[in-house]
Amino acid sequence: MQDEVRDKNYAFQSSKNIFFTSDTHFGHQNIIRYCDRPFESVDEMNKEIVKRWNETVKPDDIVFHLGDVVFGGSGLFEEILPQLNGQIYLVLGNHDYKNVRPAYRKYFKDVHPKMFISVDGQPIILNHEPLLCFGGQMNNRIWQLFGHVHTSHSKSQGADFQLVSKMCTPSMYDVGVDFNDYKPIKYQELKQKIDEQIKTNRNYIQCWM
Repeated sequence: MQDEVRDKNYAFQSSKNIFFTSDTHFGHQNIIRYCDRPFESVDEMNKEIVKRWNETVKPDDIVFHLGDVVFGGSGLFEEILPQLNGQIYLVLGNHDYKNVRPAYRKYFKDVHPKMFISVDGQPIILNHEPLLCFGGQMNNRIWQLFGHVHTSHSKSQGADFQLVSKMCTPSMYDVGVDFNDYKPIKYQELKQKIDEQIKTNRNYIQCWM
């Protein structure tokens, strides 16, 4: 899979139907305990995240999934992915490199290790893990969206989060489901959040803690 993917640039002229998400972890029983997710079982988690996704995203909408999609064998990929609305671009997460096979590419519009996009002229870096340094971060000109650290409103955070909390700039945001009501976040809502962070010179962690 790694040999078949490359970084790529995309430009979108309209933001009306663009969404972002990460770290759904479909089929991952232990993630419920690790991240204090409000589900009694992995089956309940799978069904509820699919439900919230499809209540948010329409079939023709565009979704950028920033990695760690599914845990499990081919059966779970074949069960879950066809249920999800939208044209899905996948940015590979650390678990996807071992779980996403070439046969699953049919479920995604495109697949890359990271992506550089612009939406309504706003340049955005998409990466699974947050990047320590990136061009444009000091003047907040470029956004960086990421997942991996499982920011949560309800649980003390692990080492990855503690590191990110010290280096986040106002133009960075965690789009993972644990921080966004277990569903994709729309571009317009994301823009409001990042604009407020830049205006107040606070990062997303400072804005909710």
